[in-house]
Amino acid sequence: MEFKYVKIVVFVDADHADKVREALAKSGCGHVGNYDSCSFSVKGVGRFRGLDGSKPFIGEAGRLEQVEEERIETICPAERLDEVLAVIKEVHPYEEPAIDIIPLLNK
Repeated sequence: MEFKYVKIVVFVDADHADKVREALAKSGCGHVGNYDSCSFSVKGVGRFRGLDGSKPFIGEAGRLEQVEEERIETICPAERLDEVLAVIKEVHPYEEPAIDIIPLLNK
Protein backbone atom coordinates (compact mmCIF):
# COMPACT_ATOMS: atom_id res chain seq x y z
CA MET A 1 0.00 0.00 0.00
CA GLU A 2 1.32 3.42 -0.92
CA PHE A 3 0.86 6.33 1.48
CA LYS A 4 0.53 9.99 0.52
CA TYR A 5 1.41 11.29 3.99
CA VAL A 6 3.38 10.18 7.02
CA LYS A 7 3.46 11.44 10.57
CA ILE A 8 6.96 12.32 11.77
CA VAL A 9 7.66 12.17 15.49
CA VAL A 10 10.95 13.64 16.70
CA PHE A 11 12.33 13.72 20.24
CA VAL A 12 14.69 16.60 21.06
CA ASP A 13 15.96 18.47 24.11
CA ALA A 14 13.73 21.40 25.05
CA ASP A 15 16.37 24.01 24.15
CA HIS A 16 16.41 22.88 20.49
CA ALA A 17 12.69 22.17 20.00
CA ASP A 18 11.89 25.48 18.26
CA LYS A 19 14.80 25.05 15.84
CA VAL A 20 13.60 21.54 14.88
CA ARG A 21 9.96 22.72 14.53
CA GLU A 22 11.03 25.60 12.27
CA ALA A 23 13.13 23.28 10.11
CA LEU A 24 10.22 20.86 9.76
CA ALA A 25 7.89 23.66 8.64
CA LYS A 26 10.44 25.12 6.18
CA SER A 27 10.95 21.68 4.63
CA GLY A 28 7.24 21.30 3.83
CA CYS A 29 5.85 19.56 6.89
CA GLY A 30 2.74 20.58 8.80
CA HIS A 31 0.37 21.59 5.99
CA VAL A 32 -3.23 20.89 6.97
CA GLY A 33 -5.89 22.45 4.71
CA ASN A 34 -5.40 26.21 4.74
CA TYR A 35 -2.82 26.08 7.54
CA ASP A 36 0.92 25.54 7.67
CA SER A 37 3.47 25.01 10.45
CA CYS A 38 1.03 22.64 12.20
CA SER A 39 2.59 20.45 14.87
CA PHE A 40 1.91 19.06 18.31
CA SER A 41 4.39 18.91 21.17
CA VAL A 42 4.42 17.39 24.61
CA LYS A 43 7.18 17.58 27.21
CA GLY A 44 8.68 14.57 28.93
CA VAL A 45 11.90 13.03 30.15
CA GLY A 46 14.23 11.16 27.81
CA ARG A 47 16.63 8.60 29.24
CA PHE A 48 19.72 7.07 27.65
CA ARG A 49 23.22 5.77 28.24
CA GLY A 50 25.89 6.31 25.62
CA LEU A 51 27.95 3.19 24.90
CA ASP A 52 31.68 3.00 24.16
CA GLY A 53 32.50 5.17 21.18
CA SER A 54 29.43 7.42 21.59
CA LYS A 55 29.68 11.20 21.79
CA PRO A 56 26.53 12.32 23.61
CA PHE A 57 25.43 15.91 23.09
CA ILE A 58 24.28 15.92 26.73
CA GLY A 59 26.03 14.01 29.51
CA GLU A 60 28.82 11.46 29.31
CA ALA A 61 29.23 8.08 27.67
CA GLY A 62 28.75 5.21 30.12
CA ARG A 63 26.46 7.17 32.43
CA LEU A 64 22.65 6.96 32.51
CA GLU A 65 21.30 10.43 31.67
CA GLN A 66 17.91 12.15 31.95
CA VAL A 67 17.00 15.08 29.73
CA GLU A 68 13.90 17.29 29.54
CA GLU A 69 12.74 16.74 25.98
CA GLU A 70 9.88 17.55 23.67
CA ARG A 71 8.08 15.07 21.44
CA ILE A 72 7.25 16.95 18.24
CA GLU A 73 4.67 15.49 15.84
CA THR A 74 3.76 16.76 12.39
CA ILE A 75 2.65 15.44 9.02
CA CYS A 76 4.74 15.26 5.89
CA PRO A 77 4.08 14.34 2.26
CA ALA A 78 5.61 10.88 1.83
CA GLU A 79 7.41 12.03 -1.33
CA ARG A 80 9.41 14.56 0.76
CA LEU A 81 10.38 12.15 3.53
CA ASP A 82 14.03 11.63 2.56
CA GLU A 83 14.60 15.37 2.28
CA VAL A 84 12.88 16.05 5.61
CA LEU A 85 14.92 13.37 7.40
CA ALA A 86 18.11 14.95 6.07
CA VAL A 87 16.98 18.38 7.33
CA ILE A 88 16.17 16.97 10.78
CA LYS A 89 19.62 15.42 11.02
CA GLU A 90 21.23 18.75 10.01
CA VAL A 91 19.56 20.78 12.77
CA HIS A 92 19.14 18.14 15.50
CA PRO A 93 21.91 18.27 18.12
CA TYR A 94 21.90 14.56 19.02
CA GLU A 95 24.40 12.10 17.59
CA GLU A 96 21.51 9.60 17.06
CA PRO A 97 18.16 11.44 16.89
CA ALA A 98 15.08 9.39 17.81
CA ILE A 99 12.68 9.72 14.86
CA ASP A 100 9.47 7.73 14.28
CA ILE A 101 7.80 7.56 10.87
CA ILE A 102 4.13 6.51 10.85
CA PRO A 103 2.21 5.97 7.58
CA LEU A 104 -1.15 7.78 7.59
CA LEU A 105 -4.18 5.99 6.18
CA ASN A 106 -6.60 8.92 6.43
CA LYS A 107 -4.93 11.59 4.31
